[in-house]
Amino acid sequence: MLRHSIARLSSRLSIFLAQLGPHARAVGLMAIVALLWSLAGVVSRYLSPTLMAEGKFEIVFWRSAFAALFVFVMLARQGFDLRRWLRDAGVPGLVSACCWAGMFTAYMIALAYTSVARVLVLSALGPLATAVLSRLLFSTLIPTRTWLALMVASVGLTWMVAHAGASGARPAGHDVTGMLIAALVPLCSAINLVTLQRWGKQFDFVPTVMLGATLSAGFALVCMGGFHANLLDVFLLAVLGVFQLGLPCMLMVLAAQRLSATEVALLGLLETVLGPLWAWLGAGEVPTSATLTGGALVVAALVANEAAARRRPLETS
Repeated sequence: MLRHSIARLSSRLSIFLAQLGPHARAVGLMAIVALLWSLAGVVSRYLSPTLMAEGKFEIVFWRSAFAALFVFVMLARQGFDLRRWLRDAGVPGLVSACCWAGMFTAYMIALAYTSVARVLVLSALGPLATAVLSRLLFSTLIPTRTWLALMVASVGLTWMVAHAGASGARPAGHDVTGMLIAALVPLCSAINLVTLQRWGKQFDFVPTVMLGATLSAGFALVCMGGFHANLLDVFLLAVLGVFQLGLPCMLMVLAAQRLSATEVALLGLLETVLGPLWAWLGAGEVPTSATLTGGALVVAALVANEAAARRRPLETS
């Protein structure tokens, strides 16, 4: 009976997705991506205290290694030729791979220093960073509303940094360090999205996820001071590597073929909403008032900016 119900639900879902247009399917993919991305914080809170304290780079190593292995297996099933891809992808492919590596490494290390909510709110600067980078590289016009949104977001971030030690759970210096590391995530994300937007239709960017994860794992391995993970830690990091990193990043590359760089970044903001919710419900990590206030300003600025953009389509020069 249960199997029949699941099969019927799956059939209806397949029919529903088939009826959607390419753009709507891409939006749905990005919603799934954000949902999977948002699991990182709550799952990381179940890692052993010893690993969290002594094995920050080990966490990066295991998660990135499992992500690289997963993507490699998926590509190998399709007869992937690494040498040919490197020749075709060239500099844009390597830039994208380095951006993935930066995001994979900075995100998990930041979580070891500061709260899930703060890391996610800083990551939410991605849309604005993407818009600014598009302006600098491709002369995309940036309207006044975006600069206003950037100012409001800066106020929110300043408030978060000024009250970094409010929670008492970590030293203020640790929180500031974590937020500085987390700031690398939106920067790398913006560079990656602009690269995908410019060259994504010329060749397959999915292998950049594998290369980025490999670079991240290699860098972490060099920086590690030894292995501290137990079997449960390795299992949790394998789950993160496959379902929170490898799979959603592959889906994001596919969605970026139909969506603009700003749209991808905007839909990724769902992670900012879901991440603290899972951390609160699954790990009891209640956001501080400073994080809520500053985070609300950041997210409100971003959402208002993108809502206005939909009413007044942006013209490019």
